[in-house]
Amino acid sequence: PARLPAGSASHSLRYFQTGVSEPGPGLPRFVVVGYVDGQLFTHYDSDTRREMSRAPWMEKVTREDPQYWRQQTDISRDEEAIFRVNVQKLMERYNQSGGLHTYQHRYGCELSEGGRKRGFQQYGYDGRDFISFDPDTLTWTAADAVAQLSKRKWEAQPGFAHSWKVYLEEECPEWLRKYLRYGAEALQRKEPPIVKVTRKDSQQGLETLLCRAHGFYPKEIDVTWRKDGKVRQEDAFHGVVSPNPDGTYYTGLSIEVNPKERSRYRCHVEHDGLQDPLDVTVKGSGGRKGP
Repeated sequence: PARLPAGSASHSLRYFQTGVSEPGPGLPRFVVVGYVDGQLFTHYDSDTRREMSRAPWMEKVTREDPQYWRQQTDISRDEEAIFRVNVQKLMERYNQSGGLHTYQHRYGCELSEGGRKRGFQQYGYDGRDFISFDPDTLTWTAADAVAQLSKRKWEAQPGFAHSWKVYLEEECPEWLRKYLRYGAEALQRKEPPIVKVTRKDSQQGLETLLCRAHGFYPKEIDVTWRKDGKVRQEDAFHGVVSPNPDGTYYTGLSIEVNPKERSRYRCHVEHDGLQDPLDVTVKGSGGRKGP
């Protein structure tokens, strides 16, 4: 198997399937979306009934395999039929006669540097855990009594768990490597963060310093507040790393400080797109220049 690109911490392939009991405008009965490293690359829904590309680099798959989209469409149509039946079954088991109910399936794999592979698969119903699969032990964990029925049924089917293990640990990683090859330029690029620190008055004579990092890719980034060079982990409030519309990411990290000690604080940023770590104060900014 091909190795991961040098300097890559990890790569992932994730699929999310959602079925609903009461479709409506903008809410198809069944939807599938696929992500490589958090980037949307494929989409199917029960309104269009076609699997379609959502990333320019996926055009390469058509040249290499002209039947790819047709085959993926057939798979998603089969899944749509299964979901339609399963939503009705679960409503019956939960004694629900109507209303909007959702059945979700999340599955995929991750590849880490050094060749380590990890597969995952989870089902949810109405926003709660339903049942999940552990490829290492070939067992299912049911979240409630209704899920226990599914657990017993699936564990009674010879080879069912093993087939999922093969997909999650062998087939899925191979597809991930293939997609990484197709999207090498986009998925393996390095965009350094633009970093800026601002301040605002807080309570009891303190002020809040906010460090914003945006426009970076890949997603992995290390942002810390440091006072006199020492990390202040317990005082800082971490924002989540979130996607921008252009495929890059942004995040923020704030801390409350005594205004008299402001100059002793630095926002320290490390990212694959940076040659050297950045240390940014409230008066300065660092990283790639914005428009």
